[in-house]
Amino acid sequence: MSKKVVALGGGHGLAATLTALRSMTNQITAIVTVADNGGSSGRLREEFPIMPPGDLRMALAALCGDDEWGRSWAEIIQYRFTSEGALNGHAVGNLLLAALWDRDEDTVAGLDRVGALLKVVGRVLPMASHALDIEATFENSIGTQIVRGQAQVATTKGRLKSLRILPENPPAHLQAIQAIEEAEWITMGPGSWFSSVIPHLLVPDQRRTLEASRAKKILLLNLDIADKSAGEYAGYSPIEHLEILHQYSPDLHFDLVIADQSTGGQEELRSHLSTQGSELLVADLRDDHELLHHDVKKLGLLFAHIGREILVG
Repeated sequence: MSKKVVALGGGHGLAATLTALRSMTNQITAIVTVADNGGSSGRLREEFPIMPPGDLRMALAALCGDDEWGRSWAEIIQYRFTSEGALNGHAVGNLLLAALWDRDEDTVAGLDRVGALLKVVGRVLPMASHALDIEATFENSIGTQIVRGQAQVATTKGRLKSLRILPENPPAHLQAIQAIEEAEWITMGPGSWFSSVIPHLLVPDQRRTLEASRAKKILLLNLDIADKSAGEYAGYSPIEHLEILHQYSPDLHFDLVIADQSTGGQEELRSHLSTQGSELLVADLRDDHELLHHDVKKLGLLFAHIGREILVG
């Protein structure tokens, strides 16, 4: 299979999806959230008027060339300095992207230049034309709580009342829109629902293009989706996750929803999806060593099966 695939998300979840997809097609476009305000990316944003590079860097590394050159450069850009000075915690790739952008190079041109260095399969694009912030309102034990920042939104406990990106209604990146229009498959997730998945639906032009796309659409649910002990708050059931997504994009339909075999309430979930014309696919996807992460080899085999047996044509 060599279909044109667009993968939306951010962080480790998107990186896993990209690593799995690259084994079956070389026509991949990663569209990445650009609202990270923590860690190395946050510090660079405070110092320079640039996109947060972290999630973009991870996507580039996931799509590196499958040879010694590509893999070695992917390791280098992922390397983090350990020191007691200002470089502590910074990833080499973040600094490289910041340098390219600081010298007034266009954001996408900088990404393409690093992509050429890594000999990436496909392309990495930001979901908007400028950096964003995420803000959410929750109802919880302390009352109404408003939090801002990707990490804060991902980890705050409570019932989500509203989710916003700031500035609101940002322009989509035109090359990302074009990639969605030309896609044959579109994937979303896994990843933090509020800081990596839903934000893609808060860019109006991108949301409308996704809703209008005739591509086969695949949604990947998180592992341990109802595990309240997870680092990111996961206190919502799979159906509630779907309902939240539907709230922000009522006309977005997924042909296939993928869940790990450990996901609870599978029959209820399958029944719920059947009313929407969506199919549930359950498989063993957990990494045996990193229990909160997907196994990219298992995910790659699943994508190959989907291409051969399910979403054919």
